[in-house]
Amino acid sequence: MTIEAFADTIVPGEKRWPGDRSVAGAAVGPGAVAAGALELLEWSAAGVSDSLDTLARMLNEHARAHAEWCGLTLDADVPPFVALPFSERTALTRALTAPGHPEKEVWVSIALFSNMAFDTGAHMHTLDAIAEGHPGIEAMGLAKPDADGLWRFPQYGYGRPLAELHPHTTPSGSPA
Repeated sequence: MTIEAFADTIVPGEKRWPGDRSVAGAAVGPGAVAAGALELLEWSAAGVSDSLDTLARMLNEHARAHAEWCGLTLDADVPPFVALPFSERTALTRALTAPGHPEKEVWVSIALFSNMAFDTGAHMHTLDAIAEGHPGIEAMGLAKPDADGLWRFPQYGYGRPLAELHPHTTPSGSPA
């Protein structure tokens, strides 16, 4: 729950169900959690999966201290970071990722993975992400590939060719 709440602080989304506590519901539409942030962080290729329990513990310790400093009483039914109001999750995250914070690199890395999960669905093959309606890829409007799984762009991205073809270019696009 704690790591999901951190990811939701980075790329907020709407609650997945009415009683969802990890996702604060601070934005309309799906955010990092719905886009698979936890799955990406748990993937061994991300290089942080073995540290997630430790990171959650550290984040909850920071949340307890932050709540005490702010004079907040936290709901004991959920982890401390999850119990923070969204504005305080944001304030704590800002402090943890600020220049000079001794753990900045760790929290910035987790923030980057949260963004990466939303922006690219990095834990999925792109064709699978598109087929499953990955929320970040849909939000960015990534064009769907042709029926054979390849992307072709019959119109130029800038509305015109960037350069003339070399006169010896073959029909396949190879240089002669």
